[in-house]
Amino acid sequence: MQSLNINSKNPPTPHHQNILSPIIEIRISDTIFNDMKKLYLLFFLFLFSIQNTFANKFEFTPLATEAYQKVMSLRFEEAKKDIEKIKEEDPNNQIAYFIENYIDFFKVFINEDKAEFKLLEKNKTPRLKAIRRGDKNSPYYLYCQAEIKLQWALARLKFEQYFNAFNEVSSAYKLLKRNQKKFPNFQANKKSLGVLHALIGTIPDNYKWGVKLLGGMTGSIEKGKREIEETLIYARTNDFLFEEETLVMYAFLMLHLKNDMNKAWGIIQNDKLDPKKNPLVCFAFSNIAMRTGRNDIAIELLENRPRGSQYATFHFLDYMLGLAKLYRLDRDAEVHIRKYLNNFHGQNYIKEAYQKLAWFHLVKGNEIEYVKYIAFCKTKGAKVIGGDKTAEKEAKSGIIPDMTLLKARLLFDGGYHERALKLISKKSLTDFSTQKNQLEYTYRLGRITHNMENHDEAITHYQTTIDRGSDASYYFACNAALQIGLIYEARKDKSNAKKFFNLCLSIKPDEHRNGLHQKAKAGLDRLKNF
Repeated sequence: MQSLNINSKNPPTPHHQNILSPIIEIRISDTIFNDMKKLYLLFFLFLFSIQNTFANKFEFTPLATEAYQKVMSLRFEEAKKDIEKIKEEDPNNQIAYFIENYIDFFKVFINEDKAEFKLLEKNKTPRLKAIRRGDKNSPYYLYCQAEIKLQWALARLKFEQYFNAFNEVSSAYKLLKRNQKKFPNFQANKKSLGVLHALIGTIPDNYKWGVKLLGGMTGSIEKGKREIEETLIYARTNDFLFEEETLVMYAFLMLHLKNDMNKAWGIIQNDKLDPKKNPLVCFAFSNIAMRTGRNDIAIELLENRPRGSQYATFHFLDYMLGLAKLYRLDRDAEVHIRKYLNNFHGQNYIKEAYQKLAWFHLVKGNEIEYVKYIAFCKTKGAKVIGGDKTAEKEAKSGIIPDMTLLKARLLFDGGYHERALKLISKKSLTDFSTQKNQLEYTYRLGRITHNMENHDEAITHYQTTIDRGSDASYYFACNAALQIGLIYEARKDKSNAKKFFNLCLSIKPDEHRNGLHQKAKAGLDRLKNF
């Protein structure tokens, strides 16, 4: 049999070619097939990248911006239509879910309806999942997740879900810190971290377990203040969507944590904020006005607040108006407090509102009506916030407040200091037989003279209150110590300021303890920067 010599110089015969050609064809086919696979793979990767370019995005389009602004003005139904339009026409824009969560948050926070809370809470997880489908390289990817968690944490506090709330704050904080590392110039992130940094150092002692749970979360008022100020400086020369939100936060920080009333009032009077077009802004304006001795302005703002079917109901504004009018001893204060009680179905400020209704009748000289309405403080509403706890305590005590002291208190709270001083000066300590009334008498004199800038006289009255009542269950001595601390802080007397802030923390009254201790902690934090 003739063998095949592949080394032969003679070319293969046609027969030999027929034997090799299938092998060559197979190899050629494999090569073409592999090339085609690569081409198909590249093509699908290209399509996938295009899809991701459009799918994974967070974009505040003009419609999304408008929807956000409507939500912040409590025009929820209009905003919902815009959000649905975004989902329909721009379905890959995940920012719609972020804006939508604001609606649920405001509803829960304003209405305090437990059933509504349980229903709307179910939206949280699907929204976070939608956000996580967004572009991971966008600064909004982590920011939106953090904000949604912070909003639900605040909502949970309304229903005493403290453990879950602190867990969500912790998670949000970690997300914001990660985002800050990735996008250090993203101003919205800095705004939220600023608020958290400012608040963390002022948490009262009985919630220290929450701080431990937050693991690694630190901050100070000054650090938070600087971050928020940097954001507002940026907003002056750049189009910053969250500027109004940041302004309101900064004003409240200056009021409650920095104790700078004039600065807070100056901040809130910004051209960007219009209380006649936005109920939330009206709330902020009025709240700061009432707390800084501008009660008449608050009444005017609340009487002229935006109304109409386009706005979500905000019944608390009725209560604020009734309270402001009660401070002025107006005869129609009752109308607005009743309106609040008749329409609001939440749990907070109910006991306090009945207490104020009782006070309204007492200052008119009607003790029978006082007894009637104060009794509701035992059975109506929840006992979560300090004001409601105090109202229930008053009702259970069975002690009717002294009319002179009550009028002086109301006038002082409204900033009508001269009227209050004229009224209380007609009395002396010996005119009061009970410890409570004696302590309140010296305390009220201290508060009134303090706000009239007679600081040495105020310290004398405050010290008398502390000496006579530091062991009592009433809040007078605790706040007296706080106020002396504030006077010394204003005088740049760090040693005495620290002494009285710490004294405030050592006094543990049954009422208003958390709020007073938080302010004392804020004072100690401020002293670190002297």
